[in-house]
Amino acid sequence: MALTFKMKSRILVVLVLLVVAMSVQAAHIIGGVISYECLGQGEYKFTMKIYRDCNGGGAPFDSALGSQIPGTVTVYQGNNNVPYTIVQLAPPVITSIQPNLSNPCLIAPNVCVEEGVYEFFLDLPVSPQSYHIVYQRCCRNNTITNILSPGETGATYWMELTAEAQANCNNSPVFKDFPPIVICSGEPINFDHSAIDEEGDMLVYELCTPFDGGGTNQTDPFEPQGVAPNPDLPPPFSPVTFLAPNYTWNSPLAADPPLQINAVTGLLTGEPNALGQYVVGVCVKEYRDNKLLSVTRRDFQFNVAQCDPTVVADILEDSLVTAQGEQQFVVRGCGNTVTFKNQSFQAQYINNYRWEFDINGTTETKTTWDANVTFPGPGTYFGKLFLNPGTGCGDTANIKVHVYPEINADFTFDYDTCLAGPVSFFDQSTTGDPGGIDAWSWDFGDGIISISQNPQHIYTVPGNIPVTLLVTDQNDCTDALQKTIPYFPVPQLLVVAPSEYVGCQPASIFFENLSTPINDQYTVNWDFGDGTTGQGISPTHVYEDIGVFDVSLEIISPIGCQTDTFWPELITVLPSPIADFTYTPNQPSNIEPTVYFTDQSIDAVKWRWMFGNVGNSIQQNPSFTFPDTGMQVVQLVVFHESGCTDTMIQMLDIIPEVRYWLPNAFTPDGDGNNDVFKGKGLLEGATNFRMMIFNRYGERIFETTDPDEGWNGRKNNVGEMAPLGVYPVVVTFTDPRGKPVEFRGFATLVK
Repeated sequence: MALTFKMKSRILVVLVLLVVAMSVQAAHIIGGVISYECLGQGEYKFTMKIYRDCNGGGAPFDSALGSQIPGTVTVYQGNNNVPYTIVQLAPPVITSIQPNLSNPCLIAPNVCVEEGVYEFFLDLPVSPQSYHIVYQRCCRNNTITNILSPGETGATYWMELTAEAQANCNNSPVFKDFPPIVICSGEPINFDHSAIDEEGDMLVYELCTPFDGGGTNQTDPFEPQGVAPNPDLPPPFSPVTFLAPNYTWNSPLAADPPLQINAVTGLLTGEPNALGQYVVGVCVKEYRDNKLLSVTRRDFQFNVAQCDPTVVADILEDSLVTAQGEQQFVVRGCGNTVTFKNQSFQAQYINNYRWEFDINGTTETKTTWDANVTFPGPGTYFGKLFLNPGTGCGDTANIKVHVYPEINADFTFDYDTCLAGPVSFFDQSTTGDPGGIDAWSWDFGDGIISISQNPQHIYTVPGNIPVTLLVTDQNDCTDALQKTIPYFPVPQLLVVAPSEYVGCQPASIFFENLSTPINDQYTVNWDFGDGTTGQGISPTHVYEDIGVFDVSLEIISPIGCQTDTFWPELITVLPSPIADFTYTPNQPSNIEPTVYFTDQSIDAVKWRWMFGNVGNSIQQNPSFTFPDTGMQVVQLVVFHESGCTDTMIQMLDIIPEVRYWLPNAFTPDGDGNNDVFKGKGLLEGATNFRMMIFNRYGERIFETTDPDEGWNGRKNNVGEMAPLGVYPVVVTFTDPRGKPVEFRGFATLVK
């Protein structure tokens, strides 16, 4: 049964938590309206109702206790932009507005709305021009969905006292109720938005645009762009900017059918289908003798919230059907006593519950959460589950019960408890239905199933094995029974697969035991034939001596059954050589890269040498010249006449040697013999070479990083010849393995 299906068949819903957030101090306005009453001789009583969100930390009502903003209403006459008068508002009368929940089972969300009612009196002499009564305030909630920049958009609430209304001392219409604070997405709106008019004038209702007003300047709140302009600005007023094309003044929220108001009755209808907060405007126009007297504008905010089902009657059923327009829970009972499982939700709102079943004209009642009901015999019966009966927040589940004869699963089994073999199962199940049992399902507890009535099964693993039989009759009644089979026989045949039958000394043999059924609860004894024994299902044994060996195996089950087997001459162990070698020189290098190897192996008849990845040999005592320095892997594999082998590996370090020295004198006389001073030797692999030569004053007169460049006796190898004498020399470099090296000597310049 799907939750959404039940939701479609019930109207009981609960509103989820709706959090209204505000980010600026003044963002609090959610609606307002102005009406008036003519007291005679140009005297009027005006009533202004302003609505604020009191849950978001916004500003209080203007002029209210704790407010920093004194409220004002500004009156303009005709098209004059100079105020006719400014009214200083007294503190409003503040009341909390409770959510007007259309369904008694709706649970109010976490919203807070307050109404502030201002009353003020004006003496407005009858004039051929209209009076405009204006109140402006920023700002609206910044979480509003359907207008642009809601947190920076204010509101203008105004009333035009027309010349026609003045001449007739007219009273404006007054709306009966405030629209619902919260409505549920997917729930139809049917709100009476009509107004009362004392004179009985004709009233026409329509959706209309709300107006912007006030600014965001909180530093100078009374300036024209301040949050509370004083004076309030004159008409014409700017409408709020709807986020077209999705939202407009006459389509202010997402709904199907769309939001609309009956022009005659004022009934506001529609079905919102998207969550959010929406600004909506409703106007009522007042006519007398086909002349427009007044337009009363109301501006308010709809909060559309997600709704979840609550107090929904639900039971565990076999199927759901619809009969005579009502949903029925169909339950199959196999046997006279039927258990009904109560799955109703939301349980926290269910205070009372009662089951009623019609049993041959007699009503049987249960008042427990779940119900066990005994019926007189097979047949079809009807019942109901009532939640919160007698209240406006209840629900009822209609129940249809098909009672069939009882079915009972049972079986026996038989097997040889000591020697492994098949287990035979025998169905002993019964049913009171004349059609008998027509389906069997066996679960043998080892991942294998069968649908035979009386099957056989062979187990490969012992243990206390749970076996389950599920039987079904033609009424789809089922019953299941589980029994445990203590299955611990010994294998009929012992089977072993050694990792090898012929091995080389020392021979490590893995004995894989393929006998079934056995596990760690069995005692498994081995005799390996070399004077040693062992235990374990599949052990590994090392034969140290050569020869031919018998192997025997004994298995004892946990219940004492025993079996054994003897395998003569199962394992043969052949003699092996012993690989060994030496080499010279002990410290080979790039200077002496040829290494001479001497075989020291025992009982070897063939040899195979591998010199890293660069060479090989089958000589007994080879030599090899290594082409590169560094660590080299040398491997010797020797062969016995039996075919067995042995291997020895040694690591040789071919050292990269640097041989370098400095001469002690040179004669730069241009005869082509010993004309420059430079070092001699081998520097292959060395890096960071540097040679510096100094005079006796410590002045560096020559430097080079090229080992092949020498000093010709002149400063930096140019200019005049240096004086005869002895000059200190310093040579540094890094050897091929990263070790720093330094040479110090003297260059004697002679002629």
